[in-house]
Amino acid sequence: MSSIDTHTPFDQAEALLAEEPTAELGPQLEELPMVDAARAFARLEEGQQRRVLEVLEPELAAELVDCIPDVQAAGLVEHLEPQVAAAIVQELPSDEQADLLGDLPAQDAEAILSAMEPDAAAEARQLAGYADDVAGGLMITEHLQYLRTLTVGDVIADLQANADEYRDYDIQYAYVVDEADVLCGVLRMRDLLLARRSTPIHEISIGGPVSIRDDASLDDVCDLFDTYAFFGVPVVNEAAQLVGVIQRAAVEEALADQADATYRQSQGIIGGEELRTMPLLLRSRRRLAWLSINVVLNIAAASVIAMYQDTLAAVIALAVFLPIISDMSGCSGSQAVAVSIRELSLGLVQPNELLRVWLKEISVGALNGLVIGLLIAGVAVLWKGSPLLGLVVGLAMAINTVVAVSIGGAVPLVLRWFKFDPALASGPILTTVTDMCGFFLVLSLATAILV
Repeated sequence: MSSIDTHTPFDQAEALLAEEPTAELGPQLEELPMVDAARAFARLEEGQQRRVLEVLEPELAAELVDCIPDVQAAGLVEHLEPQVAAAIVQELPSDEQADLLGDLPAQDAEAILSAMEPDAAAEARQLAGYADDVAGGLMITEHLQYLRTLTVGDVIADLQANADEYRDYDIQYAYVVDEADVLCGVLRMRDLLLARRSTPIHEISIGGPVSIRDDASLDDVCDLFDTYAFFGVPVVNEAAQLVGVIQRAAVEEALADQADATYRQSQGIIGGEELRTMPLLLRSRRRLAWLSINVVLNIAAASVIAMYQDTLAAVIALAVFLPIISDMSGCSGSQAVAVSIRELSLGLVQPNELLRVWLKEISVGALNGLVIGLLIAGVAVLWKGSPLLGLVVGLAMAINTVVAVSIGGAVPLVLRWFKFDPALASGPILTTVTDMCGFFLVLSLATAILV
């Protein structure tokens, strides 16, 4: 390591990983912050990444895999030998195992599961069967549960005997179950340590614990954590048997992933997460899928201008106001889209409430349109000294604002009704319609009043 001229931990990690990996790589990487090592690892070519993972101990390799984006981790593990991949996957937390295996093609996932230890494979299969946005898909299975008939001494003895295994658990509580694994209570570590060793644990556990079903939606999980200031909540199945624990951090991460996916779609990145380390043609194809649609939509909007080219030539000042009216209306519509999508995600509005939403948007659109219309009309009068020009652009601005917020508020509900993704499709619809209406209003009013 002394031969590498580096300054920051990231520089050190980048320099280490740039060399052909050897058995010494693991101890050297362990001396560096994992976040820096993972960032340098993520920038390597895929072949070099595979060679690094094959050299490292499975536990350290799992730390690297866990720190890189999910889409990159899945693509990398998919091309490892099943035995190597299985050793790494087994070292991941249970929820990360399920997520990673769920992102792989079924054939590759099954090959990895077949190479894993039977108990670990069965647990991973069970978790992979849950959807990502339900409690079962967010929970972890690394938790402590004990039969209600055990004593405090029995539990303490188990903790001491399995200290190496439990050391990696995020333990806040232990859970008390009956012979059928039905959840009976929650045992606080403080109560356990302070009780007499002969005391049965069911006597010091908290009965009737708050829990959540494994098929509960992400919205239901969020509501539960909003109601209770818990770090974790036990998850039970239909038979009230304890199957795992869902942590607040996992819920916050799921919400962040959901928001991130919505943002990517709204910005036209279709087909999943994009990273700059992905193949060029894949990244290009995903972006072109959106850009090609927008070319067609923009041609439709531009055709309105072509219809009124004589009016535009006669009153050239209109050319200055067309993009202003289009942009301002688009901004107003985007605000309405954001509110509708937010209320849909929170369950505050349903697709069948279209009329109510539209009426609400009409009122704010009329008020804002009036104010913005007066402002833009004043600019036109001051610039050109023409009240008629001010009337044209001001009236067009006011009407188009009402149109924009009506579309922005209603379109997400309509798309949700027809099972389309509102975040993905609302933007182009809004942009095209507001552009076309704005151009049409300005040019048709100018034709009637000014020409």
